[in-house]
Amino acid sequence: MIDASIEWDIHGFSVVSRVLDAAGCEELALAISDRDPSRGMRGLLAEPACQALAVRLRTLASLKLFLPVDSVVVQCTLFEKSPTKNWLVSPHQDLSIPVKERVDAPGLSGWAEKDGHLFVQPPASVLEALVAVRVHLDGGGPGAGSLRVVPGSHRFGRLDAAQATALRAQVGEIAPEVPRGGAFVMRPLLLHASSKSIAPVPRRVLHFVFGPPRLPAGLKWATSR
Repeated sequence: MIDASIEWDIHGFSVVSRVLDAAGCEELALAISDRDPSRGMRGLLAEPACQALAVRLRTLASLKLFLPVDSVVVQCTLFEKSPTKNWLVSPHQDLSIPVKERVDAPGLSGWAEKDGHLFVQPPASVLEALVAVRVHLDGGGPGAGSLRVVPGSHRFGRLDAAQATALRAQVGEIAPEVPRGGAFVMRPLLLHASSKSIAPVPRRVLHFVFGPPRLPAGLKWATSR
């Protein structure tokens, strides 16, 4: 059997079967039910229920392998797919981080405003230090538009379109099954994609990003806890 830490380093992802029970999923879904996600909504760290869950994630024994002891939560995004709110995502890496203000320094690119928040693409060394924890408030299963990933693709750094296509063809992709209340933990540089949902029920995922407490080049996190 491969050691879990080695598997995490090699594959760049892991499934944690339970971080919330059914009642916890219902409570959290109710707390954010008045939001209009519309292809994902950033800035949910302002929600007390999401703040509380972020604290819980940092204290869970099942996540200690993946989250450095000094890590802080810097982002929470809601993704919701349903028959009326649906989209597909082509293979990509998560390359942008939310920051407080613009800084002119080498190695920073792709400045953009999304949902009223400022984002930038930092050096690869910053991206390699990030961990995403995707908490599933609903079950997945066939047709739910779940995430597909290319195992080990995070180890190749930033990939351009041609490199991503070639690596995906060479390695292939898988769609790990995550139960309701479970979490999919991943490196943001991992190539990932998803299809439209054809299931008659919603698929809601809270995507938390954890990173180092300090950033280089004078950058500051937009929000950190």
